[in-house]
Parts: sequence; C-alpha cells; structure tokens
Amino acid sequence: MSEVKIAAETRTEFGKGAARRIRRDNKVPGVLYGHGSDPLHLTFPGHELLLALRTPNVLISLDIDGKSNELAIPKAVQRDPLKGFLEHVDLLLVKRGEKVQVEVPVHAEGELAPGGYLLEHVLDALPVEAEATHIPEQVTVSVEGLEAGASIHAKDIKLPNGVTLAVEEDAVVLQVLAAQAEEAPEGEAAEGEEAAEA
Repeated sequence: MSEVKIAAETRTEFGKGAARRIRRDNKVPGVLYGHGSDPLHLTFPGHELLLALRTPNVLISLDIDGKSNELAIPKAVQRDPLKGFLEHVDLLLVKRGEKVQVEVPVHAEGELAPGGYLLEHVLDALPVEAEATHIPEQVTVSVEGLEAGASIHAKDIKLPNGVTLAVEEDAVVLQVLAAQAEEAPEGEAAEGEEAAEA
C-alpha cells in the first residue's frame, strides 16, 4: 500500500468565510481526529491532497507545522457537486500495527457466460478490517463464465493475509442477472425494417 507524505498546517480560523479563503489559496480545510485526542483543525495543499485521494484508503503521512508526523487515512471527503474540487476532508489518526475498518473497492474481472447477462455490484466496496499500513487498494473477483442466478458472497472473496471481513460472510457482493430484452410486436418490427430499406 502506498504512503503519501503531505505537509499540513494547523488552522485557527473557522466558519464558511474562513473555508472560502482557504480554498481561494488552493488549499483544503480538514479535521484530523481519533485515539481519544481533541480534533485537530488543519489546512492541506489542495493539489497534493487531490492526487493522494485518487488511491482508495490511502495512508497519509502528515507533517504538521514541520513539527509532528502523524499517520492518517481518509474517513470522509466532501467535493463540490458540480466542479468536483475538494471542499473538506476528515482524516482518521492511525498507528502502525493498528487494525482499522475500511471499505475496499471490488474489481470484477473476466467475461460472463454468453447470453447477454448483466453483472450487478450489490456492494461496490467490501467492508474489511486490516492493519492501517497494509490496507489493500482493491479486491479482485473472477466472474469468468458465470450465468444468470450466480452470485458471489463475501466469504467467496480471497483476501490478502491479515485482512478479515467486516461484513456478514453470506452478504452478496456480486450477482449475475438475465438481461431483460424487450421484444417489439411483429408489426412494428416489420414497419421499422421497411423504413430502414427506403
């Protein structure tokens, strides 16, 4: 798992006006919390944070005011619904060796059996418990040759060493559905074909 270093600054201004000023400077307001300590209000460099958050559950090594180094993982990220820029981020303080509960993206690979079947992601992300410094970026599931009615449960997914499920074993993660083909009445199909030929 990748670890990204980011320099952060403590902030003393709060509220919407302060947040707007921070964002105008291409920075992002955020909060670091966890381990029973008081929440720490921080400002992060916008571009660096945006790049780091492209990796799900990225481990961030924070250099706070050039004095203290802390490890954190993203817990909640708020983005502008139209423009997509970061508005605010909540980070959870973690320690090396500590287990945390996170959701890991599920990636399906392979081709379904022929027949126009559809693959439904019941869970886009699988809840797991893993050591903070060894969170997998994703879990991969083979759907090769599956037909309608087939489903993959949480217990069917092979997890890396040290990673355990944080969801019921029988929870459905992926399922294969039969495609719902709409058949046009014969008269309409014939008229459409004639129009195409004309």
